[in-house]
Amino acid sequence: MSRNATRTRSAAPAGRARKPDPAALALQATGTDASGPDSTLPRAPQPAADQLLQQFRIILNAVKTHFQQVERRCGIGGVQVWALALIQDRPGLGVGQLAAELNVRQPTASSVVRSLTLQGLIEARREGADRRSVQLYITPQGSLLLQRAPGPSAGLLPEALGALDTGTRRQLETLLGLVIDKLGADRAAATRPLSRL
Repeated sequence: MSRNATRTRSAAPAGRARKPDPAALALQATGTDASGPDSTLPRAPQPAADQLLQQFRIILNAVKTHFQQVERRCGIGGVQVWALALIQDRPGLGVGQLAAELNVRQPTASSVVRSLTLQGLIEARREGADRRSVQLYITPQGSLLLQRAPGPSAGLLPEALGALDTGTRRQLETLLGLVIDKLGADRAAATRPLSRL
């Protein structure tokens, strides 16, 4: 038999798939790469995006549930309850100071003050030399309403964030800033009360 005939019989037929290398399959299964100097080191696992999404859902649901409880017990929104508590703790508080404490714009604080005044929950007095500014005081009706409000008066999320240490808050601020950038979100929403979102 000629050498050409022997070579023809031993060659693989055209179109037949090449069998995978068992060693290569083992490397793929362990997440290693045989091409580099660190090929024996497994790749670090990446956190699943769905787990992060679930954490956001848990936080948002807790905040929403708290505001619903506030409205059921008190008949007013969460930011109004927070404002009432601040005015009770600091009698004579000004509208600008209230806006700073609530971390909202002054027009938003003025709207809250107007609503609370119309409901008889606070009084706005003009005292002192500057008659243009008003000082806010809680009424007995407002004090009674606060007794029915579920705590914390500032809301669950501000309370939880305030309980974190400074370093953790800074890390969280940086990471959430990355998420906000990816969303392309409107940063003007930063001064809107959570209960109105």
